[in-house]
Amino acid sequence: MPTFRARAPLRLGLAGGGTDVSPYCDIHGGYVLNATIDRYAYAVIKTLDEPVVRLLATDQQTFKVKSVTEPLVLNGKFDLHKAVYNHMVQHFNNGKPIPMELSTFCDAPAGSGLGSSSTLVVVMIRAFAELLNLPLDDYTIAHLAYKIERIDCGLQGGRQDQYSATFGGFNFMEFYADERAVINPLRIKNWVICELEASLVLFFTGVSRESAKIIADQSNNVKSGSLDALEAMHGIKHEALVMKECLLRGDFTGLVESMLLGWENKKRSAKTVSNPHIDTIYDVAIAAGALAGKVSGAGGGGFMLFFVPTEKRMDVIRALSKFEGQVSNCHFTKYGTQAWQV
Repeated sequence: MPTFRARAPLRLGLAGGGTDVSPYCDIHGGYVLNATIDRYAYAVIKTLDEPVVRLLATDQQTFKVKSVTEPLVLNGKFDLHKAVYNHMVQHFNNGKPIPMELSTFCDAPAGSGLGSSSTLVVVMIRAFAELLNLPLDDYTIAHLAYKIERIDCGLQGGRQDQYSATFGGFNFMEFYADERAVINPLRIKNWVICELEASLVLFFTGVSRESAKIIADQSNNVKSGSLDALEAMHGIKHEALVMKECLLRGDFTGLVESMLLGWENKKRSAKTVSNPHIDTIYDVAIAAGALAGKVSGAGGGGFMLFFVPTEKRMDVIRALSKFEGQVSNCHFTKYGTQAWQV
């Protein structure tokens, strides 16, 4: 029997993160600039002869087996896997159960700030599309992933992750009311990408337990009409436009200024975005030669990224090695989710 595999890339949030969350994007429109990197989520589907559905998260060494005659109930365990299975069977297989083993793994943990949960949903949908030979385009896959994660599973968050994992590459994204999204792929010059890869240092601070709370705080601040938080969100949105232009022009002085402003505004959008530990890491990296930095994702932990002149790179890496955490570099990828049969 053939095996169906799919992968989708994780992403770095460069600017505008948070403006893709309701109600802000519904009222004001959100702008996000992000880029996919060479870390992936994977899904593998094997059809089975026995009447069971076997779900595995091999990176967490957990699995669940259910008879295909029983409904897959969302109960906090494997909810993303179950919700994707339920939706794809219901809407694309006439409700007829498919005996299968669905296994996933990811190059980054949940709460890393690289969009891993949404990327897992995208990659599972893509594997199902390969299995059932479905002609789903990028917008359809991304919107479906958003619906399954945010509505069916009730998990709070924005909209950028599903689209970055599906489309891949550097994208400037616009989000509006009624779940409308417009994705603009950017043609970044190759030397600009080389300079970015030479200048960015990633530091994994540990898994964030805060992302859902931070997103809820940002949403509540907008709902309650907090002027300071709203101004901060407008500032974050503006820097996505500014940084897009800097990337297209290869203006790295402007990019650094934009990143500095974006991080200050992000911290103003919700008190939980940063904490003393993140502030200390940031200050140490800047003192060692980094020109700017920020947290990728909602905040509270996960990956931080620093823009560092290449000649100062090793100084910053040495300074960061004093903290518990992991330093890594990043390479950008051109392609979004892909699937194949073995």
